[in-house]
Amino acid sequence: MRVLLHTPLKPPDSPTPSGDREMARGLARLLRRLGHRVVMPALSRVPPGVPAASSHLTLERRARAQAARLVARWRALPAGHPERFDLWFTYHCYYRKPDWLGPLVTRSLGIPYVIAEASHAPRRAQGPTRLGHRAVERALAAADLVLTVNPRDLAGVRARLRRGAHQLRLPPFIDTAPFQAAARARAAGKGPPVLLSVGMMRTRDKLESYRVLAKAFGLLKDKPWRAVLVGDGPARGEIEGLIAPFGERVHFAGAVPHADLPALYAASDLYLWPAINEAYGMAFLEAQAAGLPVIAGRTGGVPAVVAEDITGLLTPIGDAAAFAAAVARLLDAPAERARLAAAAAARVANHHDERAAARALATALRSLK
Repeated sequence: MRVLLHTPLKPPDSPTPSGDREMARGLARLLRRLGHRVVMPALSRVPPGVPAASSHLTLERRARAQAARLVARWRALPAGHPERFDLWFTYHCYYRKPDWLGPLVTRSLGIPYVIAEASHAPRRAQGPTRLGHRAVERALAAADLVLTVNPRDLAGVRARLRRGAHQLRLPPFIDTAPFQAAARARAAGKGPPVLLSVGMMRTRDKLESYRVLAKAFGLLKDKPWRAVLVGDGPARGEIEGLIAPFGERVHFAGAVPHADLPALYAASDLYLWPAINEAYGMAFLEAQAAGLPVIAGRTGGVPAVVAEDITGLLTPIGDAAAFAAAVARLLDAPAERARLAAAAAARVANHHDERAAARALATALRSLK
């Protein structure tokens, strides 16, 4: 099949690192692995990023015109043309960035409509978010298949599907091979354990996660450790201020190309992220694939990718004292770290590698026939 991959939030070729970008890239790889041709015609693109809720009415009007142009273009193309897609596949649809185009185009062309990672939040039905919320409901009502990545979204999405539509789980996934290779090449560490965190340095939830991390570091000042923070963004100056009291114990690595991340994971001993309002976190999978135990906040879909006391430790969200206590526990117990590390690498390889995800996606797409 020729599959149009629509990514309202962030396209696979976005220069800005994020879990959304990596998941979009991963889905494109899965589709190609299964023998499908992935197309992203210019007419299906939308500006990346999250618009203000006040602009949703304008966006909806523009989407109708854009969908009409896309349908006219499709109908004008000869059969077999690379842009004449057979299936519309949207990755990520939620109230702040819904899929305005998919329901309109697929209804006009009579082709299957698939959504991966949709969420439905009834509390967004009123106020400035209501238009985006209604757009999500229209998309879910039009979908033939919804692939749910975050278990937290299962019930809410299921309630909005039409009779005959399918909902299947697609666990978050990565290509584990580079991280496994880096772990095999890991050299014996010298000096204190290295604590690694990878996260965009943005305001709101990311900044709050860094606040918790800084408070936890303060409670761990008497323990032996070094830390590496990977990421960049508009809140970096404020985050540097939070971390300044720890001096050279914390290194800011800045934005690191994704291809260079496996070596950074493999050079570390623990992966830390407080995960304020995190959906599930691709970096948790990357860290575990490289053999790192994880300490994270228990929120959203994080427990679905970090198994409590098997691959890492989960703490109450936003509780810096509990987070620091979990870090201290593993700093003091190298044998426990080794146990968690081995289980983390095995679990991600078995349940979150993209080969397993490709098999799950193939089964899901067969439900369309």
